[in-house]
Amino acid sequence: MDPAHRELLRKQRQHLSRQVLVSDAVVQFLYQEDILTASHVEEIESEATNQRKTLRLLDVLPTRGPRAFPAFLAALEADFPWLRTGLLEQLEAHRETGPTSEDDWHIPAALLGRVPSDRELSRLASLLGPESESLLLQLGLSVGALFRCRADHPHSTHGQVLAGLVTWRQSVGKAATVGRLLDSLQAAEIHPSVLGEVFQ
Repeated sequence: MDPAHRELLRKQRQHLSRQVLVSDAVVQFLYQEDILTASHVEEIESEATNQRKTLRLLDVLPTRGPRAFPAFLAALEADFPWLRTGLLEQLEAHRETGPTSEDDWHIPAALLGRVPSDRELSRLASLLGPESESLLLQLGLSVGALFRCRADHPHSTHGQVLAGLVTWRQSVGKAATVGRLLDSLQAAEIHPSVLGEVFQ
């Protein structure tokens, strides 16, 4: 997927999760267009709420190649034309002005030395997509620990990621700081502004 498309979906993640009813035609259209596989459809539909289904779809789309974003726009056209129009307008504005600088984004220094709460780790887990495994490895989790997290939560990616983050916090204690999370996000090539959504 084009980096600009991926970034747009990331920035609009929460907005889209509150608006798109993926259980309607969207997922079936993407399956028909060979963007999603049958296992993707099953994974999305297994989520308990519509918002979680949409978040799971937004996790999968960036991994599905260059056709995924145009197909997603086409899937929105019938039932969610205002969302499609909004995404296209933002994409056009991005092209005209260039990428907006996120260098000014920062976490207050007072937060960097703090150990994140269960709620904050849960929020972070919900925002991470397929790159979560890379982050957990950067934090020092072993492949065996990752396997246990997957085995303990076979039907919930959020549960797997949250279990991994909690395991990391338990294993390093007071060293499990927001600053360490920030360093590991950057090492995993995940834009650190994701933490801005956790601590906003």
